[in-house]
Amino acid sequence: MKRLAKWRLASLFAILTLILSGCGEPFLSTLQPSGEVAKTQYDLMLLSTAIMVGVIVVVTVLFLVVIFKFRRKDERIPKQVEGSHKLEIIWTVIPILLLLVLTVPTVAQTFKLADVSPMEKKNEEGKTDALVVNVRANLYWWEFEYPNQEIITGQELVVPTGEKVYFNLKASDVKHSFWVPAVGGKMDTNTDNVNKFYLKFDKESSDVAGDLFYGKCAELCGPSHALMDFKVKAISGEEFDQWVADMQNAEEPQPQSEVAQQGQEIFNNSCIGCHAVTPVDGRPEQARQAPNLANFGERDRVAGILDHNEKELKNWLKDPEAYKPGNKMTGTYGQLSDEELDALTEYLMGLKVQE
Repeated sequence: MKRLAKWRLASLFAILTLILSGCGEPFLSTLQPSGEVAKTQYDLMLLSTAIMVGVIVVVTVLFLVVIFKFRRKDERIPKQVEGSHKLEIIWTVIPILLLLVLTVPTVAQTFKLADVSPMEKKNEEGKTDALVVNVRANLYWWEFEYPNQEIITGQELVVPTGEKVYFNLKASDVKHSFWVPAVGGKMDTNTDNVNKFYLKFDKESSDVAGDLFYGKCAELCGPSHALMDFKVKAISGEEFDQWVADMQNAEEPQPQSEVAQQGQEIFNNSCIGCHAVTPVDGRPEQARQAPNLANFGERDRVAGILDHNEKELKNWLKDPEAYKPGNKMTGTYGQLSDEELDALTEYLMGLKVQE
């Protein structure tokens, strides 16, 4: 009965493993690569896994053959063999060959993925022909600056599909790590140096994922590390050009109602010192202490983690510490009345660049 119970438990775990192996989303899973870098890394992972599984299978088969073929049948002492030069050469050469099979493509792809020379070449205007994004990681939010386009956004990265996007990665406080699991990465963001790499977003995979991928911080950075998310919108080149044009031409937002106007006044008195509401933000990095809110009304999440609706926005404004412990948003905890929260919420939800 005990053995039967153990087998039932083992069967249950096997079934659960099989079911869970089918879980995963195209916008989040590293096992559903959605770009050149991710596919390269995925192929290398398959190669290394195939080699390891092959070694395990061969060793297991040899082990079983030896166990059954040479098991002791009587009391006689078998012939003692102290060594075989042929076998020693075989089990030395084969691992070397397997290492070469794994090493050559890994090293080749490592150098290929490390080539960021296009982002260093300047044209006559002093800009790069390649699309460059400066990523700045903060506790616990992300800033994305497009230096050639001279625009800044926060929490949501917008990129075109079908072309390489080059990144300058840095941090403003502690070490973080930039990672878009389905597209490739990850790479650390440091306070004392700039790391560089590129990603390429696949059009077909982007369509399957609904043009939206999830990004994460992959380096333990504090109590809200697990909540340091961002979103990546991968759109066509034409849509990206239109988005850039709209961001560059965006003007100071004008409240559409009296309540929203009251919200703007509250924002200018309490929030403007850290946040900006226009994509073209000429302030130095030291002054940009919070995400740019120019297109806040168009986003998919509040604070990167909450559903984008008025209820969740009010909850966040009431007590950010309850949702992201250790965050740097201060000065509004419990100080806003319900009427002020309604006004500020309506103003923020109206911050849109594209209708």
